[in-house]
Order: sequence, then structure tokens, then C-alpha cells
Amino acid sequence: MNIRHHLDDATLMVYAAGSLSEGMSLLVASHIDRCAHCQQRMRQAEAVGGALLEELAPVALAPDALDQVLALLETNAGSPEMQTPVRVRSQDADIPMPLAQYLNKPLDELDWRTLVPGVRQLDLRLGGPGATRLLRIAPGLSVPHHSHRGNELTLILRGSYSDELGRFQAGDVADLDEQISHQPISDSGEDCICLIATDAPLRFSGLMVRLVQPFIGL
Repeated sequence: MNIRHHLDDATLMVYAAGSLSEGMSLLVASHIDRCAHCQQRMRQAEAVGGALLEELAPVALAPDALDQVLALLETNAGSPEMQTPVRVRSQDADIPMPLAQYLNKPLDELDWRTLVPGVRQLDLRLGGPGATRLLRIAPGLSVPHHSHRGNELTLILRGSYSDELGRFQAGDVADLDEQISHQPISDSGEDCICLIATDAPLRFSGLMVRLVQPFIGL
């Protein structure tokens, strides 16, 4: 896999600090799963974070701090977030392992919902701000021209698209903020399937799209 577009340094640092939303963390982990370059950068980001922690001055704990931590661990031991995650084998070579934890079918068998002819989506319905979804665009079609009210991460799973920033193929990630305006166009002979995570609604240029935006969830 020839990956040419990578995550920004700032995104990797925030991810290493555990401060991204669930959807954005999922997308970052899915890209890192396929990208040796970002795996190396992630190790560097974690090393920087560890060095910064070592420089912090020690803080005195309350006398019963250990008892409180042990009690919390015992209480949460059976909760899903405290259990060791089960590593699920992907049923589709185009699905990175972290994303496979959220999908129970190959890409072609998912319950896609049609937005407009040739454009379908699957909302992963994750918590936190923004949205996380799979988008499937037929060859030659495009997402309407838009900018962003916040951050948008897009990971290509299959196919490719082109926009004002270049051409993005399987494994590539577009790491965008509110300063970017673009119109991705599916430019290969197969559907372009992307994992997209945002922390705020998109800002579309066209009046018609803005009117239907609440109904299509973008």
C-alpha cells in the first residue's frame, strides 16, 4: 500500500494524549494500522509525552488515595470499558483492524443508506461531538463543495478521490481544519469508500444542500 497522505503532527500528539473523540481516535488508529510511517511517528509522539510527564513536579497524594483507586478498579472491573478488548479478525481486506471492532460485515454487505443517487452512508453512531460515518461514492460523483466548522479526518478504505489538495487513495488520510474548502470527486473505476470523522457539522456552499443538511446528517 503506497500511502502518501499522513496525519498532522498535532493530531498524533492529541491522539497520544488520549484527548481525541472516539470517532477520531478510531480513524487515527485505523490509519496507523496500515501506515508504517505514522507508526514510527506515533512512537516518537509517545516518547515526547513520556518525557514531558517525567518533568512534572511530584504532587502529594491524600492518605487514602490508594484505597480509592483500588475501590474504583474493583467497581469497574466488570464494565465493558475496563475489559481487555477482543481482537477481531477483519472479514474484509479493505477494513483496518481497529475499524473491524465496529463492523460485523464486509464493506459490500453493510446496511448502506442512500443520501442521493450514487452516494450512500453508514452512520456508526458513536458518542461525543460531531459524527463518524462511512461514505460510499460511485465513480465520477462528488460530495458537494464544503468547508468545515471544526476538524475533519477522512481515511480512504477503497478506491480514490481527488480534490483541491490532491489525489487520495486507499490508506491515505486527509487531516483538515476550518481553513480548508474542497470538493472530493470519486475518480477511479470503483466506488470510493471512506471513513470520515468530524467534530462539528460541515459548512456547504450550495443553498439546496444547506436546506437538506439536517435530514442527511452531514
